[in-house]
Amino acid sequence: MANKYDVAVLGGGPGGYVAAIRASQLGIRTVVIDKENLGGICLNWGCIPTKSLLKNAELFDAVKNHGSEFGISAKELTFDFNKIIKRSRDISDRISKNVEMLIKKNKIDRIRAYGKLSSKNEIKIFDKDGKQTDSITADKIIIATGARPKLIDAIPVDKNYIITSTEAMILDELPEELVVIGGGAIGIEFAYFYSVFGSKVTIIEMLDNILPIEDKEVSQTLEKSFKKRGIQIFTKAIVNKAEVKSGKVSVKFTAGGLEKEITADKVLSAIGVTGNVEGFGLEEIGVELYKNHIKVDKSTYETNIKGVFAIGDVIGPPWLAHVASAEGIHCIEKIKGLKPADIIYDNIPGCTYCQPQVASVGLTEQKAKDAGYEIKIGKFPFMASGKAFATGDREGFVKLIVDAKYGEILGAHIIGPEATELIAEVSLAKSLEATAESIMKTVHAHPTLSESVMEAAANAYGGAIHL
Repeated sequence: MANKYDVAVLGGGPGGYVAAIRASQLGIRTVVIDKENLGGICLNWGCIPTKSLLKNAELFDAVKNHGSEFGISAKELTFDFNKIIKRSRDISDRISKNVEMLIKKNKIDRIRAYGKLSSKNEIKIFDKDGKQTDSITADKIIIATGARPKLIDAIPVDKNYIITSTEAMILDELPEELVVIGGGAIGIEFAYFYSVFGSKVTIIEMLDNILPIEDKEVSQTLEKSFKKRGIQIFTKAIVNKAEVKSGKVSVKFTAGGLEKEITADKVLSAIGVTGNVEGFGLEEIGVELYKNHIKVDKSTYETNIKGVFAIGDVIGPPWLAHVASAEGIHCIEKIKGLKPADIIYDNIPGCTYCQPQVASVGLTEQKAKDAGYEIKIGKFPFMASGKAFATGDREGFVKLIVDAKYGEILGAHIIGPEATELIAEVSLAKSLEATAESIMKTVHAHPTLSESVMEAAANAYGGAIHL
């Protein structure tokens, strides 16, 4: 292993390891430094293992609550909670090992240790006990240290009774009662998962709706669906204090101007994330921070220190794995001297993998109006989809926000079956500056759920056939 590199990447998550691989493809001598398994939060404690858990929930829910519709019955349907958790961990381990293999295949040096910048060209290497074991130098350094759950005094996480998403993935047993504080994507996915297997779930969200960044109509539709499942939801609610009492957690909060209190076996704090900026030598070398994240030029991802770059969750929202990967590739290509087009952050899809699924890209209806657009709304319910009818997944709709003047697709919002897959069509259309009419005129295979996107586009112009 060398001590001198063209590029050193500090952090091996979906931003860091992708940047390293792209660098290797471009002939850049690269090293990745991370004390944990490669893949970061996403592969080890986020995106991948949670989707494994959610698939378990989807299967169980389908057989238990909808099996009879398909002529399928199972007497005394049961589940093994520990096996569900184990499957998730096994999948995570396998994918992380696959990433390690990719790093090796691409002839990238890998240092499994803690790294700290001592200058804009040097990273000191420390073992788990904090003892310096080595140092490396690089012409360019990319910081990809990710983010972690945000903590506040009112919700004192002890990782036993009051937990974060990490602990929520590895509980020994199913809690009878679970309070989820925070109605964003993370909180919603865990609320769905635990409710399917029998936990009594309550969601407490500070803003007006759960999934508050989504189109209001989508959020309201999901809220109705969750309430049908028996999930209790409080919005416009402020948590004043959570504390452990006699083996239970008491949560005191204010909702509708009234003081309320609820107790549960576990409380999941899902109130957001904050960048991992401490302990890496950033302040010592003068890297500029903003609201607990690293400030960068969004065209090059360079910090205020020449030759030091940052990508992914550590530079702030949107906190999404696919954004980190895109930034990693873009950053490396700029370092190489290529001229990639800047990432268009208005064209980043966001997904929530509960049932019904939620996915969106671009402006909501309200934001389009606030921006001064005259808009057309194209909407198509899955109730009218032949494929959805056949599969029994008829909940939800596709909604397109279209500029009335030019036909530009301003936004797309989907709630329903395979929404997280369907959103890719609209994301691609937006990136190519296609119009709603071009989607409408594109022949879609029948019967498919994607026809619903076509029908929504047609509906914006009064031409939906099956509505």
